Amino acid sequence: MINILIVDDEVLIREGLKILLAVYDDLNIVGLCGDGEEAYVFCQDQDVDVVLMDIRMEKCDGVMATKLIKSLEKNIKILILTTFKDNAYITSALSCGANGYLLKDSSSEKIYEALKNVYLGNAVVHPEVLDNMINNQKDSSAHCYIMEKYGLSAKEIELIKLIAEGMNNKEISKVLFLAEGTVKNMISTILSKLQLRDRTQIAIFAFKNELVG
Repeated sequence: MINILIVDDEVLIREGLKILLAVYDDLNIVGLCGDGEEAYVFCQDQDVDVVLMDIRMEKCDGVMATKLIKSLEKNIKILILTTFKDNAYITSALSCGANGYLLKDSSSEKIYEALKNVYLGNAVVHPEVLDNMINNQKDSSAHCYIMEKYGLSAKEIELIKLIAEGMNNKEISKVLFLAEGTVKNMISTILSKLQLRDRTQIAIFAFKNELVG
């Protein structure tokens, strides 16, 4: 019997996943949580084998939750289940210890098989995500170099790319699920790290360093 914790900030999704997975006799749904912080607290007191977790959650996202849970108990497996195929999120999640990365268009049978595989210690990555990782390997290497050189985080790299695409703070806040004030503060931090004057120079920086096409 595999003890599964489902984590998603959408009530309908986590309830729906519980119903879909409850039909499998070797899965035991031990809990439902609405964000990564709840999941971390839950794992402190309960016996959890695999966490099935969304990656974009406003209070505490899947990347941070993975890091927290793995620091608590490295044997707990983390399977990310999300709609997002962004390389920065994929890389961040896997580097923090996630054991698998699936997309929400996966069938219940595929999710079931993935849960069993990560429980057994195997890595699972959705084929579309894997293709995206391979196709963007060169870009990822460039991103890592820029991140290391300038001390930028994956989230800051993503914000730089969105600025280069012409988005304003309100649009960026919706894409990154951040408050506008947080976006504004992050831009100030980026300007300081890169020693640039304004967001136009940030866009130029993105194109010069091939962060966008």
